[in-house]
Parts: sequence; structure tokens; C-alpha cells
Amino acid sequence: MKTKMIAVMAGLAVGSLAAGTALGATLEFKDPTGDDNGPGTYVYPTDGVYSPGSFDMTEFEVTSKGKDAEFKVCFNSSLDDPWGMGVGFAVQMAAIYIDTDRAPGSGHMDGLAGFNIKFAPGDGWEKVVVLSPQQQSRVMSEAKMKASSELAAGDLLVPRRTLGKGKCISGRVKLEDLAPTADGAPNPAGWGYQVAIQSNEGFPAKTDLLTRRVNEFEGQHRFGGGHDMDCDPHVMDILAPPAAGGADEVAAQHEMLSYECDADGNAVKSATLRMVPGTDGAK
Repeated sequence: MKTKMIAVMAGLAVGSLAAGTALGATLEFKDPTGDDNGPGTYVYPTDGVYSPGSFDMTEFEVTSKGKDAEFKVCFNSSLDDPWGMGVGFAVQMAAIYIDTDRAPGSGHMDGLAGFNIKFAPGDGWEKVVVLSPQQQSRVMSEAKMKASSELAAGDLLVPRRTLGKGKCISGRVKLEDLAPTADGAPNPAGWGYQVAIQSNEGFPAKTDLLTRRVNEFEGQHRFGGGHDMDCDPHVMDILAPPAAGGADEVAAQHEMLSYECDADGNAVKSATLRMVPGTDGAK
């Protein structure tokens, strides 16, 4: 796989990565530009705060920092804070789904409320990290109502503070909250990852976790190019294997996010995502 392992500490031994992610090691995933259109048809809302490239993920990184894991998502546009969130960004939201055991038949198979996505057999997720400009308390409060089972199980994690700088948003959670192990050494390099890019919605639908919906036609604060019923994925960009940023990954994304609705607006075929492995090798 072309996912790069970057040693950011002097003297870091490459061999140490085989047994686990060493302190300061970074997993880096690339995503092609210009694919911020969901299954290929989505368009941005009309309001000027949704500037071109705002939801076009270009890079995703996971870095082990002591007892923490830092998650960083970068975009094809400089961040802005038009709504005065006070954390360096406002319109973006990312859900980082993590398959920590890489075991077929385990984990959650549905995405969080409001994303309208499923995961392929063998690619269920154990943990999800939500990067939002909303305060941690607001996200957790919403999750109690709309993602209560995941939250109760400790499978939904929100950094104490998520910050935006330049073109990237980032936040940290404890490694032990992601995958506690007997020897105290979780191995992020051996996990699978998927990142779903959404928009921060301060006034979401009653069933949605702070997410912005996609309709048939775009509006001031609504994405367009989808379906007015709740059968389409509300996601603008994702990773596609091998997450090297190649042009072929655009078609792979469109395929994963493809969907079909019946005449009554029920999902006949749901968007189904695959994980991207953190390192070479099969499950």
C-alpha cells in the first residue's frame, strides 16, 4: 500500500513500526482534489461561506503523541470562521471511523445519525472520532439524543478541543480510549480508517448529529444534487483505497457513495464504505 509512514522524531527506527506506532510516528493518507461532490453529483450550498474546496479533503493524518492520538484533516481551501466559533474554522465537520480489530463480523455497520452511510462486511468500525467546531459539550449532548448507543458504549469520541489552522483541523483523544490493550500499547498503524466529510450544522434535523442535509436542489444552507427524502448519503468527501491521492480514487469514492431510492424515498441501495488499512498487509 502507498500510505506513507513518516518518522518525525530523529533516530526513530523503522523496524519499531512493525510492532506498533512509535512515539511521533505519523500515518499519512492522501485524497485527490476536486472530488468534493459525494457520489459525483453533489454541489455546495449557495451561501458564500461555503467557499470552493471547503469540503475537499486532501490529506488525513494520525500521529501518536505520548498517550494521545492526534487526528488531522486538511482541505483544498484555507479555513475561515464566518460564524464566530472561536476555534479557527466553522463550516467543516469530519467523522473518523476506525476499525481497531480488523476482524470480520465485528463493529458497527451503520454510520452516525445524519450521514446515511453503511460499511461493507468485514469493515465495521469500533470507534469514531468527531472533529467539530462545536464545543465538546454540545457534541456530546447531541450524541446523547441521536447517537446514544455509540456514546454509551464509549465508541463515540470527541476531542476536548478541535482547532483549525491554515487548511487543517485537528484534535486529540487518548489512545487507551481508542483501543485499550493488556500491554498498554495500542497500534494505530494496524487499524483501518475512513473519514467522512460533512458540514457543521448548528440547527440540525431532529434525527441528525449536527450534520447538514443534501437535497435535490441546493439552497442557501443546503447541499444539492441528491434526494429530498432521507435515502441519500449526506457526505461530500471520503477516503478511497489505497488513499495515495490517485485520480482512480475519485471513481472509487463515487462507487462507494452511490445509492438508489425507490418511489417513496426509501433506500434501495445504501452508500457502503470500505476501510483504508493503516499499513501494508491483509486483515
